[in-house]
Amino acid sequence: MSTEVRSGVTPRRPPPMSPMGGVRYGLILLLVVIGLGLLAGRIVILHVVDRPFLQGQGDARTLRTDTIPAHRGMITDRNGEPLAISTPVVTLWANPQDLPADDIQRLMLARALGMELDALNERIGRYSEREFMYLRRQMTPEAAQQVLGLRIPGVYAQDEYKRYYPAGEVTAQLLGVTNVDDAGQEGLELAYQPHLAGTPGQRRVLKDRRGRLVRDLEVLRDARPGGELTLSIDQRLQYMAYRELKAAVAEHEADGGVVVMMDARTGEVLAMANQPSYNPNNRAGLDPRGLRNQAIVDVFEPGSVMKPLAMAAVMESGQFDRDTVVDTSPGWMRIDRFTIRDIRDYGELDMAGILEKSSNIGMSKLVLELDDPLVPEKYRALGFGQSPETGFPGESTGSLPAPVRWSRSQWAAISYGYGLSVSALQLASAYTAIANDGVRMPPSLLRLPAPAPGSPAIAPAVADDLLGIMEESVQPGTGGRRAAVPGYRVAGKSGTVRKTAASGYQQNVYRSLFAGIAPVSDPRIVTVVMIDHPRGGEYFGGAVAAPVFSRVTGNALRLLDVPPDQRAR
Repeated sequence: MSTEVRSGVTPRRPPPMSPMGGVRYGLILLLVVIGLGLLAGRIVILHVVDRPFLQGQGDARTLRTDTIPAHRGMITDRNGEPLAISTPVVTLWANPQDLPADDIQRLMLARALGMELDALNERIGRYSEREFMYLRRQMTPEAAQQVLGLRIPGVYAQDEYKRYYPAGEVTAQLLGVTNVDDAGQEGLELAYQPHLAGTPGQRRVLKDRRGRLVRDLEVLRDARPGGELTLSIDQRLQYMAYRELKAAVAEHEADGGVVVMMDARTGEVLAMANQPSYNPNNRAGLDPRGLRNQAIVDVFEPGSVMKPLAMAAVMESGQFDRDTVVDTSPGWMRIDRFTIRDIRDYGELDMAGILEKSSNIGMSKLVLELDDPLVPEKYRALGFGQSPETGFPGESTGSLPAPVRWSRSQWAAISYGYGLSVSALQLASAYTAIANDGVRMPPSLLRLPAPAPGSPAIAPAVADDLLGIMEESVQPGTGGRRAAVPGYRVAGKSGTVRKTAASGYQQNVYRSLFAGIAPVSDPRIVTVVMIDHPRGGEYFGGAVAAPVFSRVTGNALRLLDVPPDQRAR
């Protein structure tokens, strides 16, 4: 008999799912699917739709366009010797908000910068709300690297250029200076700023959030250096002229002085020295008087150095020649309300004697015999009262009054260099007409590929006569004898002028001048020397300015390999 075993436990079945449970499950599943869909959609939007915008925003925070500095063009003398060059320097700047507040790090930074800690903290405080401030401009790369080597957060470097002048004070007024941003401020640096200034380039770089360079990416535009400038100046002659001028100013305890040397054939300025001067590489405590290029900017009454030029008009009139004799007795004459005097009664003088003795009476009598205003017309033909057109900032035109209703005393005064004003450069240019067969050469501060066309100003025969007459003024026993140059024939004229003030002519205050040409047989250079207010006891141009002319001209002729004259005239 089969036995059926039954357990006492009956198996339980899972309860049937309620309708509400299925809904919840479906809802959760739907939410998960929707969330995944939204996430996937957002990913698609970020990577596809918004990618250009996000990429640009990211690049804006990491990619930068940096400036590539362009160095300023070099200025050289006529032989290629550098007179002004741009050297690489480093400017340090900082983000004040990133600088550490730690006093030890700030003290290290201050010492490396050569500053006091209090001064650094004060500066940081002033710029605390900004993201940029200069720490120190134009440091040498070595000094800047010492600061950067401290690895202080918030300190960065910027490459720049700084102007350096190898000749220092010798060429200061001619070249001028640049400012801290390497832009011309004075002199030829200012006059030729567009030519000398370079064009900065641009590069794209990758930087971190602190502004530190991570990687150079590409050059967007190359930097273009500025153009070079070749001057007419010969650095050898410039040094020599400056040395002699400085020594003369010191010897005579003068206020200052000027030397201008020109090539008689081309009009190129070979040397232009000024006193006082300054060091353009270190302008701390400079004398403001030294900033002026007196040779071009300042004007003065020239005095007796104008007599050869006035004599040119007299001789061209046809009424007189070099053998004309004038009676200058008794050594004075009354014209209008004024008395004109010579140093003493010279009696009868020919043309050479009038220049040699520098007779005001002789020149006045000659000019007063002329019917037409030939002397002022001659002065204008020689460039007076007009711009020299060198392009130098602030160059003076001088003053040459129009001969309208002039009194007889004015006619007389202009013949011996009073009643007009000229610059030393204008005077040197006028003398090139005597040296160059009557053709005046316009002055040039730049080396010329070929001589510029001159302006006929004096009849060639008269210019030749004047050269011979002026040579007699530099012979032994004459007032200009100290201008003589051993081995060379020299022609020239001295001048001594009383200085003016607001109240009129000053007592015992003079300018001493000498203008000359050498060598007479084949004129090469014209030199003008002016010493302002000599106080050493001597003040006549023949005693003060003529010796400077002799030394400067003699050295220049030897440096230029000009052979000595073969024989005396």
